[in-house]
Amino acid sequence: MLKKVVIGPGQIGLDMRGGKVMRVLKSQSLRYLELGDRTVLVIDVTEPEAVLARLDAQLRDASSCLHEHIDQIDIGATEVGAVYKNGRLTNFLAPGARAFYWKDSVPVRVEKISVDVLEVPAEILRLVLQAVTSSALAQDFNRVAALRAVAPHEIAVLSINGQFKQTLAAGNHAFWKCGNSVQMDVIDVRTQFSDITGQEILSKDKVTLRFNLSAHWQVVDVRVAKTTVADFKDALYRELQFALRQVVGTRTLDELLANKQQLDADVAEGCSQRILAFGVKLISVGVKDIILPGEMRELLNQVVNAEKTALANVIKRREETAATRSLLNTAKLMEESPILLRLKELESLEKVVEKVGTLTVLGGVDGLMTQLISLKSA
Repeated sequence: MLKKVVIGPGQIGLDMRGGKVMRVLKSQSLRYLELGDRTVLVIDVTEPEAVLARLDAQLRDASSCLHEHIDQIDIGATEVGAVYKNGRLTNFLAPGARAFYWKDSVPVRVEKISVDVLEVPAEILRLVLQAVTSSALAQDFNRVAALRAVAPHEIAVLSINGQFKQTLAAGNHAFWKCGNSVQMDVIDVRTQFSDITGQEILSKDKVTLRFNLSAHWQVVDVRVAKTTVADFKDALYRELQFALRQVVGTRTLDELLANKQQLDADVAEGCSQRILAFGVKLISVGVKDIILPGEMRELLNQVVNAEKTALANVIKRREETAATRSLLNTAKLMEESPILLRLKELESLEKVVEKVGTLTVLGGVDGLMTQLISLKSA
C-alpha cells in the first residue's frame, strides 16, 4: 500500500530497508510503497545529536550514505570534549566517549582538551562560570571536573587521589576528574577562636575544679595543617586540654586562685610548640572561669568573711587606740593650761544649752559650772 510522508524544514527522512539506511531524503512530500521491511523514518535535526539504532555498525560500513550526513566524534582516554553549538559552549564529553552529530543541523564544534594537565583552561572555566549554576552546562561540567571558589581569607589544599599536590590562592579553581579523586579543602587563615568548656581537673591538693578556657589561633601553614594530622582543629583542642590538665595538676587551689595570669602563660608555653608542629600558631590563651564545687565555695566564702571581719576589727582597734591617745594628749594640755580647760568647759556648756529649751541660771555661770562639774581648785 502507498504511504505518504512529509519531510519539513529541520527534518530529514531516512529511507530504510531491513534497518539499514539506503538514502537520506531532504524536505519534500513523498509517497512510497510500503512493502516488507521498507520504511521511511522522519528525523528532527534541530537538535544536532544523532540517535539511531545500530548507528555504530552502519557507520563502520564505508559505503553507507550516512557518512555524508553524520559526524562521528571520538574522545581519547586522556581527553575531554568541549562541545560548542552555534559557537556556544553547551556540554562536555567524558574521556573515551563517542558522539554523533547531524551535519544538516546547527554547526557543531568539539574541542578536544588533554587532561594530562589537570587544571581546566581559563577560558573554559570563564564560560562555565558565566552560566547559571543550576544550568545544564554547569551540571554537566560537574560531571567531568571539580570546581571550588576560594575566598580572599582562605587557602585551599588540592589533593589528587589522596595525595597533596599544591595550595590554591583566592579565586575560582577547577580540575578535570577523569577517573581521579579530586579534593579541594578550604582552610580559613584568619584569627579564630576556640572555647574549651567544662574541664574537670584535680588540683595538687585534691580539689576538683572546673575550668573554661578560650584560645585565639591562626593557621600559618595550610599544607602542614592538612597533611600532618587528620583534623587540626581536633588536635588543637586536645593539646590545649592536655596542657591545662598538666599545669593545674601541679598547683594547689590557693596557687591557682592567687595568680591566674601565670596559669594562662604556663598553659600557652606548654602547648604552643606542639600546636605549631601541625601548622597552627597559638596567639593567646586564657582561663575564663575557675569553678569550685558548692561545698568548697561555701568554705572559701567563710574564710574570706573571717579574714575581712578580722581585718575590720584590727582597723577598729587601731582607730580606738588613736582616739584614746588623742584624748590623753588633750587632757595633758588642759592640765597644763587652765584657760584651755575653761574654754573646754564653755564648749561643753554650749552643747548642753543646745539641747535645753529653758535654762534657769542660779548663782551665775560660776555657780552653774560648779554644780555641773567638780573642779579641782587651780
